[in-house]
Amino acid sequence: MRIIDILNKKEMSLSIEVFPPKRMSGLESVKKTTEEIAEYHPSFMSVTYGAGGGTSRYTLDIAKNIMKNHGVPTLMHLTCVSSDRETVRSMIGEMEMAGIKNVMALRGDIPEGLEDADRSGWDYHYAVELIREIKERGDFCIGAACYPEVHPESATQKEDLQHLKEKVDAGADFLTTQMVFDNNLFYNFLYKLREIGVTVPVIPGIMPITSAKQVERAIKLSGSFMPQRFRSMVDYFGSDDDSMKAAGIAYATDQIIDLYANGITNVHVYSMNKPEIAKGIMENLAAILGKTFDR
Repeated sequence: MRIIDILNKKEMSLSIEVFPPKRMSGLESVKKTTEEIAEYHPSFMSVTYGAGGGTSRYTLDIAKNIMKNHGVPTLMHLTCVSSDRETVRSMIGEMEMAGIKNVMALRGDIPEGLEDADRSGWDYHYAVELIREIKERGDFCIGAACYPEVHPESATQKEDLQHLKEKVDAGADFLTTQMVFDNNLFYNFLYKLREIGVTVPVIPGIMPITSAKQVERAIKLSGSFMPQRFRSMVDYFGSDDDSMKAAGIAYATDQIIDLYANGITNVHVYSMNKPEIAKGIMENLAAILGKTFDR
Protein backbone atom coordinates (compact mmCIF):
# COMPACT_ATOMS: atom_id res chain seq x y z
CA MET A 1 0.00 0.00 0.00
CA ARG A 2 1.21 3.50 -0.82
CA ILE A 3 1.72 5.69 2.25
CA ILE A 4 -0.01 8.67 0.64
CA ASP A 5 -3.21 6.59 0.36
CA ILE A 6 -3.10 5.95 4.12
CA LEU A 7 -2.47 9.61 4.86
CA ASN A 8 -5.28 10.84 2.63
CA LYS A 9 -7.91 8.79 4.43
CA LYS A 10 -10.06 10.58 6.97
CA GLU A 11 -9.28 7.99 9.64
CA MET A 12 -6.54 8.61 12.20
CA SER A 13 -3.22 6.91 11.53
CA LEU A 14 -0.25 6.17 13.76
CA SER A 15 3.07 5.08 12.27
CA ILE A 16 6.21 3.83 14.02
CA GLU A 17 9.89 4.32 13.13
CA VAL A 18 12.53 1.65 13.74
CA PHE A 19 16.22 1.50 12.88
CA PRO A 20 18.55 -1.29 11.72
CA PRO A 21 21.56 -2.60 13.63
CA LYS A 22 25.04 -1.27 12.94
CA ARG A 23 26.45 -4.79 12.59
CA MET A 24 25.26 -8.11 11.19
CA SER A 25 25.52 -9.66 14.67
CA GLY A 26 22.59 -7.52 15.81
CA LEU A 27 20.31 -8.20 12.85
CA GLU A 28 18.26 -11.05 14.32
CA SER A 29 17.70 -9.18 17.58
CA VAL A 30 16.50 -6.07 15.75
CA LYS A 31 14.31 -8.14 13.45
CA LYS A 32 12.64 -9.68 16.48
CA THR A 33 12.09 -6.22 17.97
CA THR A 34 10.57 -4.83 14.77
CA GLU A 35 8.36 -7.90 14.42
CA GLU A 36 7.04 -7.35 17.93
CA ILE A 37 6.20 -3.73 17.08
CA ALA A 38 4.54 -4.87 13.84
CA GLU A 39 2.22 -7.09 15.89
CA TYR A 40 0.67 -3.94 17.40
CA HIS A 41 -0.63 -3.07 13.91
CA PRO A 42 0.68 0.45 13.29
CA SER A 43 -0.65 2.11 10.14
CA PHE A 44 2.84 1.77 8.64
CA MET A 45 6.45 1.39 9.78
CA SER A 46 9.49 3.31 8.58
CA VAL A 47 13.02 1.88 8.62
CA THR A 48 15.99 4.24 8.79
CA TYR A 49 19.16 4.15 6.69
CA GLY A 50 22.69 5.09 7.74
CA ALA A 51 24.53 8.02 6.16
CA GLY A 52 26.48 6.85 3.14
CA GLY A 53 24.46 3.63 3.06
CA GLY A 54 26.24 2.19 6.09
CA THR A 55 23.28 0.03 7.12
CA SER A 56 21.57 -0.26 3.73
CA ARG A 57 21.56 -4.05 3.55
CA TYR A 58 20.04 -4.40 7.01
CA THR A 59 17.51 -1.66 6.26
CA LEU A 60 16.30 -3.51 3.18
CA ASP A 61 16.14 -6.87 4.98
CA ILE A 62 14.08 -5.44 7.85
CA ALA A 63 11.77 -3.49 5.54
CA LYS A 64 11.07 -6.58 3.42
CA ASN A 65 10.44 -8.72 6.49
CA ILE A 66 7.96 -6.25 7.98
CA MET A 67 6.08 -5.87 4.72
CA LYS A 68 6.01 -9.45 3.43
CA ASN A 69 5.80 -11.48 6.65
CA HIS A 70 3.75 -9.15 8.84
CA GLY A 71 1.57 -7.29 6.37
CA VAL A 72 2.51 -3.82 7.60
CA PRO A 73 3.07 -1.16 4.89
CA THR A 74 6.72 -0.14 4.95
CA LEU A 75 8.50 3.14 4.32
CA MET A 76 12.20 2.64 3.64
CA HIS A 77 14.60 5.50 4.23
CA LEU A 78 17.26 6.33 1.65
CA THR A 79 20.03 8.87 2.16
CA CYS A 80 22.32 10.31 -0.48
CA VAL A 81 24.98 12.30 1.35
CA SER A 82 28.51 11.16 0.36
CA SER A 83 26.99 8.35 -1.78
CA ASP A 84 27.75 8.14 -5.49
CA ARG A 85 25.02 8.03 -8.11
CA GLU A 86 25.70 4.40 -9.00
CA THR A 87 25.21 3.26 -5.39
CA VAL A 88 21.97 5.20 -5.02
CA ARG A 89 20.59 3.92 -8.32
CA SER A 90 21.50 0.36 -7.39
CA MET A 91 19.63 0.69 -4.09
CA ILE A 92 16.57 2.16 -5.82
CA GLY A 93 16.61 -0.85 -8.15
CA GLU A 94 16.86 -3.29 -5.23
CA MET A 95 13.96 -1.60 -3.48
CA GLU A 96 11.84 -1.88 -6.59
CA MET A 97 12.71 -5.56 -7.01
CA ALA A 98 11.77 -6.18 -3.38
CA GLY A 99 8.36 -4.60 -3.95
CA ILE A 100 9.05 -1.61 -1.70
CA LYS A 101 7.26 1.38 -3.18
CA ASN A 102 7.46 3.89 -0.32
CA VAL A 103 10.71 5.84 0.11
CA MET A 104 11.77 8.49 2.62
CA ALA A 105 14.26 10.56 0.62
CA LEU A 106 16.83 12.25 2.86
CA ARG A 107 20.15 13.98 2.44
CA GLY A 108 21.27 12.43 5.72
CA ASP A 109 23.77 13.61 8.31
CA ILE A 110 27.30 14.33 7.13
CA PRO A 111 29.39 11.30 8.22
CA GLU A 112 31.78 11.94 11.08
CA GLY A 113 35.12 13.18 9.80
CA LEU A 114 33.70 14.59 6.57
CA GLU A 115 32.16 17.77 7.99
CA ASP A 116 34.95 19.93 6.53
CA ALA A 117 35.62 17.81 3.44
CA ASP A 118 35.50 19.23 -0.07
CA ARG A 119 32.01 18.29 -1.29
CA SER A 120 32.31 19.74 -4.77
CA GLY A 121 32.82 16.29 -6.30
CA TRP A 122 29.90 14.63 -4.51
CA ASP A 123 27.03 13.46 -6.73
CA TYR A 124 24.40 14.67 -4.26
CA HIS A 125 24.34 17.70 -2.00
CA TYR A 126 20.66 18.05 -1.11
CA ALA A 127 17.62 15.82 -0.63
CA VAL A 128 15.82 17.49 -3.53
CA GLU A 129 18.37 15.93 -5.90
CA LEU A 130 17.60 12.48 -4.52
CA ILE A 131 13.85 13.09 -4.82
CA ARG A 132 14.27 13.91 -8.51
CA GLU A 133 16.38 10.78 -8.99
CA ILE A 134 13.79 8.52 -7.35
CA LYS A 135 10.96 10.17 -9.28
CA GLU A 136 12.74 9.52 -12.58
CA ARG A 137 13.53 5.90 -11.84
CA GLY A 138 10.24 4.41 -10.70
CA ASP A 139 6.68 4.79 -9.49
CA PHE A 140 7.48 5.43 -5.83
CA CYS A 141 5.56 7.23 -3.11
CA ILE A 142 8.13 9.68 -1.76
CA GLY A 143 8.39 11.25 1.68
CA ALA A 144 10.71 14.05 2.77
CA ALA A 145 11.84 15.48 6.11
CA CYS A 146 11.17 18.90 7.58
CA TYR A 147 12.15 20.94 10.65
CA PRO A 148 9.35 22.92 12.32
CA GLU A 149 12.02 24.90 14.17
CA VAL A 150 14.21 25.53 11.08
CA HIS A 151 16.87 23.23 9.67
CA PRO A 152 20.18 23.79 11.50
CA GLU A 153 21.89 24.74 8.23
CA SER A 154 19.25 27.25 7.08
CA ALA A 155 19.84 30.92 7.79
CA THR A 156 16.14 31.73 8.20
CA GLN A 157 12.81 29.92 8.35
CA LYS A 158 11.79 31.64 5.13
CA GLU A 159 14.76 30.05 3.38
CA ASP A 160 13.98 26.69 4.96
CA LEU A 161 10.33 26.81 3.86
CA GLN A 162 11.39 27.57 0.29
CA HIS A 163 13.64 24.50 0.28
CA LEU A 164 10.70 22.40 1.48
CA LYS A 165 8.55 23.74 -1.34
CA GLU A 166 11.30 22.74 -3.77
CA LYS A 167 11.18 19.18 -2.40
CA VAL A 168 7.42 19.00 -2.90
CA ASP A 169 7.66 20.52 -6.38
CA ALA A 170 10.30 17.88 -7.21
CA GLY A 171 7.91 15.06 -6.28
CA ALA A 172 7.67 14.59 -2.51
CA ASP A 173 4.18 13.27 -1.70
CA PHE A 174 4.29 14.00 2.04
CA LEU A 175 6.52 15.47 4.75
CA THR A 176 7.46 14.15 8.18
CA THR A 177 8.82 16.45 10.86
CA GLN A 178 11.78 16.06 13.14
CA MET A 179 10.76 15.38 16.74
CA VAL A 180 8.44 17.99 18.23
CA PHE A 181 7.79 18.45 21.95
CA ASP A 182 5.55 21.52 21.71
CA ASN A 183 2.53 21.07 19.43
CA ASN A 184 2.07 24.83 19.06
CA LEU A 185 5.33 24.97 17.11
CA PHE A 186 3.95 22.36 14.73
CA TYR A 187 0.66 24.20 14.23
CA ASN A 188 2.51 27.44 13.47
CA PHE A 189 4.83 25.65 11.05
CA LEU A 190 1.92 23.99 9.25
CA TYR A 191 0.19 27.35 8.84
CA LYS A 192 3.32 28.83 7.23
CA LEU A 193 3.63 25.87 4.86
CA ARG A 194 0.03 26.20 3.72
CA GLU A 195 0.56 29.94 3.28
CA ILE A 196 3.27 29.34 0.65
CA GLY A 197 1.18 26.74 -1.18
CA VAL A 198 2.54 23.47 0.24
CA THR A 199 -0.58 21.32 0.56
CA VAL A 200 0.82 17.77 0.91
CA PRO A 201 0.20 15.89 4.19
CA VAL A 202 2.61 16.86 6.98
CA ILE A 203 3.13 14.26 9.71
CA PRO A 204 4.33 15.48 13.12
CA GLY A 205 7.09 13.34 14.62
CA ILE A 206 6.72 12.47 18.30
CA MET A 207 9.55 10.99 20.35
CA PRO A 208 8.64 9.56 23.76
CA ILE A 209 11.48 10.54 26.09
CA THR A 210 11.72 7.66 28.56
CA SER A 211 15.06 8.40 30.18
CA ALA A 212 16.76 11.62 31.25
CA LYS A 213 19.80 10.70 29.13
CA GLN A 214 17.72 10.99 25.96
CA VAL A 215 17.05 14.69 26.44
CA GLU A 216 20.53 15.94 25.58
CA ARG A 217 20.73 13.67 22.52
CA ALA A 218 17.28 14.77 21.34
CA ILE A 219 18.29 18.43 21.53
CA LYS A 220 21.55 17.69 19.68
CA LEU A 221 19.77 15.77 16.91
CA SER A 222 16.94 18.19 16.27
CA GLY A 223 17.54 21.41 18.15
CA SER A 224 14.02 20.96 19.47
CA PHE A 225 12.49 23.42 21.89
CA MET A 226 11.68 21.76 25.21
CA PRO A 227 8.65 23.41 26.89
CA GLN A 228 8.80 24.03 30.62
CA ARG A 229 6.23 21.36 31.46
CA PHE A 230 8.40 18.82 29.65
CA ARG A 231 11.53 19.97 31.49
CA SER A 232 9.66 19.78 34.80
CA MET A 233 8.61 16.21 34.03
CA VAL A 234 12.19 15.15 33.31
CA ASP A 235 13.47 16.99 36.38
CA TYR A 236 10.94 15.30 38.69
CA PHE A 237 10.86 11.76 37.26
CA GLY A 238 14.27 11.50 35.56
CA SER A 239 16.07 9.81 38.46
CA ASP A 240 13.65 6.83 38.48
CA ASP A 241 13.78 4.72 35.31
CA ASP A 242 10.32 3.16 35.64
CA SER A 243 8.62 6.44 36.56
CA MET A 244 10.38 8.29 33.72
CA LYS A 245 9.32 5.67 31.20
CA ALA A 246 5.68 5.89 32.29
CA ALA A 247 5.80 9.69 32.33
CA GLY A 248 7.41 9.82 28.88
CA ILE A 249 4.72 7.57 27.40
CA ALA A 250 2.02 9.69 29.06
CA TYR A 251 3.52 12.93 27.71
CA ALA A 252 3.74 11.54 24.17
CA THR A 253 0.17 10.23 24.40
CA ASP A 254 -1.02 13.66 25.52
CA GLN A 255 0.72 15.28 22.54
CA ILE A 256 -0.86 12.83 20.11
CA ILE A 257 -4.35 13.27 21.56
CA ASP A 258 -3.97 17.05 21.25
CA LEU A 259 -2.90 16.67 17.61
CA TYR A 260 -5.87 14.44 16.79
CA ALA A 261 -8.24 16.80 18.61
CA ASN A 262 -6.98 19.66 16.46
CA GLY A 263 -7.58 17.91 13.15
CA ILE A 264 -4.14 16.35 12.58
CA THR A 265 -5.04 12.81 11.57
CA ASN A 266 -1.57 11.35 10.96
CA VAL A 267 1.16 11.03 13.62
CA HIS A 268 4.60 9.39 13.49
CA VAL A 269 6.32 7.96 16.59
CA TYR A 270 10.08 7.57 16.95
CA SER A 271 10.12 4.33 18.95
CA MET A 272 13.89 3.93 19.43
CA ASN A 273 13.28 0.21 18.76
CA LYS A 274 11.45 -0.22 22.06
CA PRO A 275 8.33 -2.38 21.65
CA GLU A 276 7.11 -1.49 25.14
CA ILE A 277 7.03 2.19 24.15
CA ALA A 278 4.99 1.52 21.00
CA LYS A 279 2.69 -0.77 22.97
CA GLY A 280 2.18 1.74 25.79
CA ILE A 281 1.23 4.56 23.45
CA MET A 282 -1.03 2.45 21.26
CA GLU A 283 -2.84 0.94 24.25
CA ASN A 284 -3.37 4.42 25.71
CA LEU A 285 -4.76 5.68 22.43
CA ALA A 286 -6.96 2.62 21.97
CA ALA A 287 -8.46 3.17 25.43
CA ILE A 288 -9.13 6.85 24.71
CA LEU A 289 -10.21 6.59 21.08
CA GLY A 290 -11.82 3.16 21.20
CA LYS A 291 -9.93 2.04 18.09
CA THR A 292 -6.76 0.43 16.78
CA PHE A 293 -4.81 1.58 13.74
CA ASP A 294 -5.17 -1.24 11.22
CA ARG A 295 -5.27 -0.01 7.65
